[in-house]
Amino acid sequence: MEKIRLQKIISDSGYCSRRKAEELISQGRVKVNGRPVKVGDKADPSKDLISIDGENLRIERRKTLRYIMLNKPRGYVTTMSDELDRRCVTELLVGVEERVYPIGRLDKNSEGLLLFTNDGAFANDIMHPSKHISKTYRVTVRPDIDDETLVRLSEGVVIDGRKTLPCTVLVLDKQPGRVVLQMTISEGRNRQIRKMCEAVGLEVARLKRTSVGPIRLGMLKPGEWRDLKPDELRAVRSAITKANKR
Repeated sequence: MEKIRLQKIISDSGYCSRRKAEELISQGRVKVNGRPVKVGDKADPSKDLISIDGENLRIERRKTLRYIMLNKPRGYVTTMSDELDRRCVTELLVGVEERVYPIGRLDKNSEGLLLFTNDGAFANDIMHPSKHISKTYRVTVRPDIDDETLVRLSEGVVIDGRKTLPCTVLVLDKQPGRVVLQMTISEGRNRQIRKMCEAVGLEVARLKRTSVGPIRLGMLKPGEWRDLKPDELRAVRSAITKANKR
């Protein structure tokens, strides 16, 4: 069998995402046949023994690929396990036998659409910055917003020393001291929506992701999950293909 990059083997096994696998490798937590490795190294999963933190990696030969959507409630962290004993989103995936992991993340106080899979290539395509897969959020902010601030948000603001890409911002509801926005971004930077709002003097009272690319949260109740439908998978794969042609 042809040798494959370690980060791909790890992500394809369902252990974690490809990006997280690269972090594990660079931290020296991955070994092949007992020897430390570096990012970019390759291995033969049919012959080589791959271990993470001293535990052998389980590689399923003909695994069932799962593509799941969850309506994440507030109060849960987007990790497989948590050293602070906080509630993890994986606790909500009752009945899912395959080892799936979240595609991207939502912080503890955010809610809404969160995708899970054990298909490493699929996860990487959605998360990779070059694909620009859009994400839409319903954002409740305080105290108020004017036209100038809307323009600043839509044109991009500087967060973490770098300007965000242009985005779409719509006002859905406006009341004294409270505004509900719909924001669609094509990046996936850490806590991006919250930081963008903070940069223009707005306080985020509530943040809910409603769609990832063509996949919409719909009427799924908080804490519930379901497998993606075939037409949803086709739609998101079509969006990825179009991104590859750009």
